[in-house]
Amino acid sequence: MITLHHLDQSRSFRILWLLEEIKQPYQLQRYYRDLTTHLAPESLKNIHPLGKSPVIEWQGKIIAESGAIVELLIQKFAPHLSPNIDDASYVDYLQWIHFSESSAMLPFLLKIFNEIETKQGTQLVFLENYTQVEFDKVFGYLNEYLENKSYLVEDRLTGADFMMGFGLHALIHQMEQAKNYPNIQKYVEGLSLLPSWKAAIKIEQDGVKT
Repeated sequence: MITLHHLDQSRSFRILWLLEEIKQPYQLQRYYRDLTTHLAPESLKNIHPLGKSPVIEWQGKIIAESGAIVELLIQKFAPHLSPNIDDASYVDYLQWIHFSESSAMLPFLLKIFNEIETKQGTQLVFLENYTQVEFDKVFGYLNEYLENKSYLVEDRLTGADFMMGFGLHALIHQMEQAKNYPNIQKYVEGLSLLPSWKAAIKIEQDGVKT
């Protein structure tokens, strides 16, 4: 049995959503952010030294890093969510899986952190300009790529969508970037209609796995 150590409002949503999609039995251990610091609770360090989520317990191992977890679960339980390794589209699949935590995540997080610092009165010069240039470049590229596409690879749901969907949903809804990236908005709206996405949202909001 898989145990998912799930922190609310975190990358762990990727794994929760994936487990709901593949209908793989799992146990859910929930953790909640500190209301003041918005950081993960210290109790997560009892599971993994970094105290971050997602973390799964599976086959006697503690496994961290959402990209690694997504790839492992798909290889083991849901190979239909990945192109065959001999297909040309497999290269695209791998690139988009890793794009989510490499090219896309840095400008995404910098944008959030810069806004927090600015509200506190911090004067940003280089960092603000750098962030905006990278933000526009990365998400402009992704917005163009998603024109007339419902999914990232082969026009079907794959692990790449599980990795990218979480951050792009926040981009559109929490960061209110819909008007700047209409193709990303359409993509996010499509993912939000999937039964597995709705199930994962309900679990996160209600705090109970049915």
